[in-house]
Amino acid sequence: MAIVEMRRLSIYSTKNNRKKILEFLQEIGAMEIDEIQSEEVPFEKMDTSGERIRFQKIADEFDHVIELLSKYDDSKKPLLNLENDVITPEEFREIEKNRRKYYSQAKDVLELERSIFESKATITRKQNKIATLSPWSKLDIPLNSEKTKTTKILIGTFPDIISEERLAEIISEGLGDDIPVTSEILYSENQITNVCVVAYNSVADQVEENMRSCGFSKLPFLSHRIPVKAIEKRENDIKIEEKNIEEAEEKIKGFVDMIPKFKIAADYFRTRSEKYRVLGTLPQSNKVFFLQGWVEAAQAESISKLLEEKYGAVVEIDQDDEAAPIKLHNNHFSEASEGVLESYGLPTHGRVDPTFVMSLFYVFFFGMMLSDAGYGIIMALGCAIVLLKFPRMASGTNKMLRLFFWCGLSTTFWGFMFGGFFGDAIDVIAHTFFGVPETTQVLKPLWFAPLENPMRLLIWCMLFGMIHLYAGLGMKGYEYLKNKDIVGFISDVLAWYMFVTGLVLMLLPTQIFASIAQMEFNFPDWLGILSKVITIAGMAIIILMSGRANKNWGLRIALGAYDIYGVTGWLSDVLSYSRLLALGLATGVIASVINSMAIMQGKTVIGVIVFILVFIVGHTLNIAINLLGAYVHTNRLQYVEFFGKFYDAGGEPFRPFKTNNKYIEIKED
Repeated sequence: MAIVEMRRLSIYSTKNNRKKILEFLQEIGAMEIDEIQSEEVPFEKMDTSGERIRFQKIADEFDHVIELLSKYDDSKKPLLNLENDVITPEEFREIEKNRRKYYSQAKDVLELERSIFESKATITRKQNKIATLSPWSKLDIPLNSEKTKTTKILIGTFPDIISEERLAEIISEGLGDDIPVTSEILYSENQITNVCVVAYNSVADQVEENMRSCGFSKLPFLSHRIPVKAIEKRENDIKIEEKNIEEAEEKIKGFVDMIPKFKIAADYFRTRSEKYRVLGTLPQSNKVFFLQGWVEAAQAESISKLLEEKYGAVVEIDQDDEAAPIKLHNNHFSEASEGVLESYGLPTHGRVDPTFVMSLFYVFFFGMMLSDAGYGIIMALGCAIVLLKFPRMASGTNKMLRLFFWCGLSTTFWGFMFGGFFGDAIDVIAHTFFGVPETTQVLKPLWFAPLENPMRLLIWCMLFGMIHLYAGLGMKGYEYLKNKDIVGFISDVLAWYMFVTGLVLMLLPTQIFASIAQMEFNFPDWLGILSKVITIAGMAIIILMSGRANKNWGLRIALGAYDIYGVTGWLSDVLSYSRLLALGLATGVIASVINSMAIMQGKTVIGVIVFILVFIVGHTLNIAINLLGAYVHTNRLQYVEFFGKFYDAGGEPFRPFKTNNKYIEIKED
């Protein structure tokens, strides 16, 4: 539970060593480089945004090509891979030397992808055109036909279903018998009727007027081909585009073997982009440049010596705890919980790192909330297998899996303490399939069964909650003693211990508590008197000393009296730990319901099959839901109740300048 000491390095060197120094610092990944404001030093900065963006764009293009080629990769790949590919320095240097060639190949892949997109877009357009032409496929003349020497051709649409008889009525309106008109319905569906009407010139205008009065409109598009021929041409065009797509995809498949090299190239350009980002923050003149940043105190001397000996740099080492970034250092167990703390906020220098204490309670409470030995064994085994199989996985993922491994062990412990193994699966299977009498309990809890005595568990949950809150207050006291603030320790910590403990001791022997807890406490008289004494003493110290920053005694007492009201916050905090009971019971009850549903078909072949299916699906869903619930509510107990007693975040994380690799890891020489 410590914050790593930091030192600020100020580096001065000639510009001819700038590239080497930056590459050295990026390779060791041990220094966070500060962005220095131009007005602080008599130098100017380079505008490297163009190069940085260009290299990042190239890296993004390689990423896209890798993702595209992965879709065409038929080689057998592991179901889960959490590690980067390990390459030798020689392999990296080969990619660096031939980077332009590999980028050209990546551009070829992108061009093939673009051609596929264009072909697919063309196919979509052709298909839409075919869908538009299909209703006119009965027409045996070109769609742009309008007239002959003696006739006028009307090709168009009615916005309704029109029968042959109705069409004849519309055409003959106002005309005599033996009308010189020929008509045909080409399509009639979905409230649309397509027609072709051929009328002699003598009556053509009247026929067109009759048709327009009923909503007729001419064809909105024209074609010099007969519809069937136009459809055939577009179908042939589609076949050509489909062939183009097949050819392009075959060419893309030819690049699949380049994926490993493209990954190296992507990380190379990503790393160059990061280097140019840092380069743009460095103040420099025509001959020298200045660089400033943070390293761990234990490494400051050795890095400084290397920079001076190898590159002739001038290095100054300073200490400035207030501005230094934060890096935590914890043991292997507690380190797994650092992600939980980081998601809330890092401590600042001079404050306590609560990771160790928090990790103990985190694992303890998580196990109580899930509290099923079967679920815990699955969690612990699953995490252990992944951790052993992928020892080089990313630090954040490694910590998360280690945390869930410990939480799985805690869940297993509490599961056996409460007698839960996939709910009551052991007893249900024994009673249903092996003839064990219903009165016989096969798996007995090592402690007690919460479903049979929930109030007992509630009291224990509140007790554990009080210990958790007291630990938080103790962390606050540790900070006061560390800073040698004895008055603050007595006023803000010891007094609250006395006040709250006294109230608890006064509450335990009362009838109210006995009725709730179903148990009685009979304290000796001296303990009853002591509880009142420490309560009053603690209250008095809080009233007199809580507002000690003010010299006005009236205001000080008023502020102290107001702080006494904070005891209601302690009550709500303690009640928050009832979620340990609620989530633990929820896991067990749902698991038991799943088991009851699974044995509904009884001891038959079908019953066994149904049992297996319901058991696997039901418990998979139950562990997923309650695992999420345990994670969220365990975090809440740390963030709200525990941290609320002492912790103030605000530290900035240590972000060293290093190689920005997404796919690869270079093997050390």
